[in-house]
Amino acid sequence: MLDTLVKNARLDGYEDSVDIGIVGDTIQLLQATITDAARTVLDANHQFVCAGFYETHIHLDKSCILDRCSVEKGGQEEAAEESKKAKQDFTEDDVVARASQVVEMAIKKGTMGLRTFVETDPRAGLRSLAALKRVRTTYAHALDIELCAFAQEGLTQEMATYELLRQALQQGADLVGGCPYTDPDPDRHVELIFDLAEEFGVNVDFHLDFDLDPTQSGIPKIAEETRRRGYQGRVSVGHVNKLSAMPSTQRTELAQLLLEAGIALTVLPATDLLLMGHGQDHLVPRGMVNANELRALGLHTTIASNNILNAFTPYGDASLVRMANLYANVAQLATDEAIRAAYEMVTTEAARLLGQQARLRVGGPATFVLLEAASAVDAIRTVAQPLLGYKNGRPTFTNSPAILHSPA
Repeated sequence: MLDTLVKNARLDGYEDSVDIGIVGDTIQLLQATITDAARTVLDANHQFVCAGFYETHIHLDKSCILDRCSVEKGGQEEAAEESKKAKQDFTEDDVVARASQVVEMAIKKGTMGLRTFVETDPRAGLRSLAALKRVRTTYAHALDIELCAFAQEGLTQEMATYELLRQALQQGADLVGGCPYTDPDPDRHVELIFDLAEEFGVNVDFHLDFDLDPTQSGIPKIAEETRRRGYQGRVSVGHVNKLSAMPSTQRTELAQLLLEAGIALTVLPATDLLLMGHGQDHLVPRGMVNANELRALGLHTTIASNNILNAFTPYGDASLVRMANLYANVAQLATDEAIRAAYEMVTTEAARLLGQQARLRVGGPATFVLLEAASAVDAIRTVAQPLLGYKNGRPTFTNSPAILHSPA
């Protein structure tokens, strides 16, 4: 007997609807019609089922602090200063409460795994790490959480941060990250982060090139260190807005460095749109990298949320479907093929960055989301509502579909 049977599901790679038979935490059957008895039967009603969404870049520790920030100008400097001031008052329980709020948002939007940065410096100490380890344990049944010990405010000018990063890695952080553009010595910052990564055998994730000056990109240095240390396939970068301000020839040259070093790139539409191009009163630039263009060159690209309800991004609901739709609008995507690429950047390609797989197959994990859509492309075009989710064979959320009422 099956534990769960999902009837009439639309899946990638199948022309017609299929049934999914689940035993324990594994997909046992995947075929046109399953007649086996099951303890629980779900009818997908010929709607789209996928393996869920994966968030590759988010800051849970400083989420939901908009009420503590004075947002008057809305620029990058103000966001950084307001967040820095608020961080000093973070307590472990406070971070747990706010991060849990966003994690629950994400679960209800179909997210099955995420990577969160954890600011680690003399102001935050290791409080946020302790808090997010608790959150990771609490919600492990519903989604997987990677913790990236992160030097947001530089490193070389405050080497106490370096020792705190080491302690964070000793205490359970999964990888290490840096922010070279906030450091007076960006190249040394990059080297020090790689030193820690090598010491602990973990991956690396950098915030990079967060402005629209096409000069002095950090890409060559990170690519050089990646190759020199044999870290190909283990490094990712986020933002990289400088690429959007470059002529295509220059952009392609730097993209080639990323490709040769096996460095993944994550685009953060909501934050980048908000903070790039301030000070211009006409033809304000989008400031967001066209990941489809880089993907066509062979780069590993993903789309992510970055921040939720803080001075860097004063809105958000943790929906990766919505984020992919926003990205598609800004990147001026229209064809099914282009929209399909955006879908993969929050599903299969995002999961790959987190070291996971996101394809429904016999023998694979019974982890899936039912969406109010007919296909992957339809889901992104319509910002489809996730209706229910299962992780490893167990239900994690249900969103009831809207009911329209006719006049009496």
